[in-house]
Amino acid sequence: MSIAIRNVSKDFGSFHALRDVSLDIESGELVALLGPSGCGKTTLLRIIAGLETADHGSILFSGEDTTDVHVRERNVGFVFQHYALFRHMSVFDNVAFGLRMKPRANRPSEEVIKQKVHELLGLVQLDWLADRYPSQLSGGQRQRIALARALAVEPKVLLLDEPFGALDAKVRKELRRWLRRLHDDLHVTSIFVTHDQEEALEVADRVVLMNSGVVEQIGSPQDVWDHPASRFVYGFLGDVNLFHGRAHEGEMLIGADQHGVRLATPEHLDAQDAQAFAYVRPHDLDVQRYTAGANGAGRGIVAKLTRAIVVGPIARLELLPLDASAGNGEIIEAQIPAQEYRALGLQTDETLLLTPRKARVFVT
Repeated sequence: MSIAIRNVSKDFGSFHALRDVSLDIESGELVALLGPSGCGKTTLLRIIAGLETADHGSILFSGEDTTDVHVRERNVGFVFQHYALFRHMSVFDNVAFGLRMKPRANRPSEEVIKQKVHELLGLVQLDWLADRYPSQLSGGQRQRIALARALAVEPKVLLLDEPFGALDAKVRKELRRWLRRLHDDLHVTSIFVTHDQEEALEVADRVVLMNSGVVEQIGSPQDVWDHPASRFVYGFLGDVNLFHGRAHEGEMLIGADQHGVRLATPEHLDAQDAQAFAYVRPHDLDVQRYTAGANGAGRGIVAKLTRAIVVGPIARLELLPLDASAGNGEIIEAQIPAQEYRALGLQTDETLLLTPRKARVFVT
């Protein structure tokens, strides 16, 4: 089932949760709504489900307006962050609940329900837990049971609200892989909400970046990572350093000449001494020792090494720029191979020269 979201707005008092949001989701697609807390992603999910009503706009399922369609009639499966399993029911009865609640005319026989539930428990690889109760399960097992329960009624749309948010990092990673494989098997049109950019980029076919009730960017995980459409997207996706400076006729100066760097910005040839912001990923910073006079003015950002964290193959360096205006006084993070860090023999409080190999510049 395809979903068309058309000009949806929603206010809660003076708070604008959604502002004229439009989005198309193809049948069988797995889409992530990604953004910080309060950006509107859960509100949008609840409007699609019919649990909230939009102030303006409409939601269409395969071209049909759902505005007046009750939540029970939308054929939507919903999985919550905190499982929402019935504690007094066994795993089997939890999964069977939706089937048993169907109107008598559409309700399957107990024999069919039994067969269906065991098929679903097999699908989520937990058929051996049918007689247990939610309190006897791990968090990851509870979430898979919640998903099996949502799938029992054969929904045309599956909605997941921070489905792995209550789980520890290792279990989250396992369930992310599992959800992707399950979706590839079932091809149910699915939308999941998350504030975890790694989760969205790893699982989804497309990512919808939201901020303050509006859609900032829509694209494949690779597309939004490689080509962020706005300062917000660049700053939200992954670790990034933000440098302040001035752009003038195709060039940006970060910091002062003696402690700064000049970046070519041919995309901003028209800029005339404009305020500018450069975003640089930690792995896109070249790190060298600084020698006064030898490195040349304007070739890099001079910074003091305050801390080095070496874990596995990567060394994470935390540095403080000598010209505080370059990074607005914030710590700069650089990443280099651990082998290179050891070969350089860098020491805390040593002065280094940082040169961006790649940067994205925005002019205001």
